[in-house]
Amino acid sequence: MMTDKTFDAVLAQYEQNTKPFGDQPMMSQEDRMKRYFAAILPKGENSGQRRIRILPTTDGSSPFKEVWFHEIQVNGTYNKLYDPDKNEGGRSPLTEVYEELMKTGKQTDKDLAAQYKARKFYIVKVIDRDHEEDGVKFWRFKHNYKQDGILDKIIPIWRAKGNLTDPNEGRDLIIQLVKSKTPKGKEYTSIQTVMYDDPSKLSEDAEQLDSWKNDLTTWADVYSKKPVEYLEAIARGEVPRWDSESKKYVYGETADISLGGAKQETPTPVDPQANEEPAEDLPF
Repeated sequence: MMTDKTFDAVLAQYEQNTKPFGDQPMMSQEDRMKRYFAAILPKGENSGQRRIRILPTTDGSSPFKEVWFHEIQVNGTYNKLYDPDKNEGGRSPLTEVYEELMKTGKQTDKDLAAQYKARKFYIVKVIDRDHEEDGVKFWRFKHNYKQDGILDKIIPIWRAKGNLTDPNEGRDLIIQLVKSKTPKGKEYTSIQTVMYDDPSKLSEDAEQLDSWKNDLTTWADVYSKKPVEYLEAIARGEVPRWDSESKKYVYGETADISLGGAKQETPTPVDPQANEEPAEDLPF
């Protein structure tokens, strides 16, 4: 089978990550929400499908960008916070908390440290076939070290059918969603299967095809990076609050998280990405 640069790049990236252990103008909140693809069923729906097309990269690299985030539960809501350390070698107060807790050797601290560990995610640029009018979107999902995640469902299709992003002969992906429940009875959306459609053009409209292919928006335009001061406040157990008058975050309000030997509710052993509602995984 003939291969191309993107095809090889995706397979090489996948193999590496399954080994054992814009210059764009500032976006409004409304526009950001349109650029965010969430494979989540609304309340009242127990199953459903979403259809997407992964867009090709301009340089032939893998479309699955690797980005590290911390998942911190503050006041009952999971927040994904960009990790400056893993992503760009900068300072990460949450990673500092993780490392200090791991040094104590206490099992209770190790259990607590897990909440502050940065996790690898993939972000891929897609067209939401159900809402093409929204233009380019970005889909974020977690890397799964057990090889049972979303990318693990896509790669077999990639291997069998070639470069899914080809603008002329690529394929749409059909995502089958179902409602599941945590041991405590909370409902969440899980991806049951990922299927593929027949080969097709990205768009039959030449102008639209060119617009989608050459769109300069990157994931960094959609997913916000919080300042170090924000991460420090979270590490101290505070709740940062945006002040619209001063146009900056203010700190000091105590959050429902704690450090050290303080009493801490044991988190439910379920993937936080799975049991989130849409409001708990916003791109900013």
